[in-house]
Amino acid sequence: MTRSRTGPLLCPNCKKLISTYVTECPYCGLSRPGARWKQLRFPDADNGAALIRLLIGANVVMYVISLLFNPAQTGLSMNPLTFLAPSNVSLWLLGATGSYPLLVEHRWWTLISASYLHGGILHILFNMIALNQLGPLVIREYGAARMFVIYTGAGIGGYLLSALAGVSLTIGASAAVCGLIGAALYYGKSRGGAYGRAVYRHVGGWVISLFIFGLLVPGINNWGHGGGIAAGLLLGLLLGYRERRPDTFAHQLLAGACLLLTGLVLVWAVLSGVLAMMAGH
Repeated sequence: MTRSRTGPLLCPNCKKLISTYVTECPYCGLSRPGARWKQLRFPDADNGAALIRLLIGANVVMYVISLLFNPAQTGLSMNPLTFLAPSNVSLWLLGATGSYPLLVEHRWWTLISASYLHGGILHILFNMIALNQLGPLVIREYGAARMFVIYTGAGIGGYLLSALAGVSLTIGASAAVCGLIGAALYYGKSRGGAYGRAVYRHVGGWVISLFIFGLLVPGINNWGHGGGIAAGLLLGLLLGYRERRPDTFAHQLLAGACLLLTGLVLVWAVLSGVLAMMAGH
């Protein structure tokens, strides 16, 4: 007895209307387009607000955990730059990155974990405000899946460059956020027109502000910022934006892999940190 091939759905790759039970999309050749797991998509129907909340929530949770890991050493001074600052021990255990963790200790997983760690209340506040402002723009033009790939890849690229440049220890979401700036710059320049030029000028203002901020404030990882912007530009070019290249199943699959890898790294960071503390290290 054969199952009826009635019932339409949109192919998760080419978005053409097909039968639910076809074994291969007749338009793009995607195998088993009706499989349930291939219908899973990053939430961007609300302009990606759910994804932004997830990212901000993950950063806040990791920040709180970093404060709890070594509370006796937590900075409680009234200096706004050091107020509620996690200790270096906490940040190391939870996955701070840099030339020493990467090139000496070979803790390569810290290229992801470091983007979810922050050195104080102002540090996380500024980065989350920037994410909340830039994220919806990139999601609108690239889609939630590509935005998350850019965010993850730029964090990795920015911190890899800064490690190669000799930055010994670094943390923060700024490299990943700078990747959103790079992707938006590419979009504005590539699209052109009144809207594209407006996006390019607006995001260009962020670049100028970052440059001035990096010159005036000590301890800023300018290599991470620059590497994040460069990675965002490259990923924007490779992935394409919606007006030039529609969302495909490959974008969803790549974003899902980034999400899974990020989740595993953060869980590993917390568990390994707890075990290290219990062992007295």
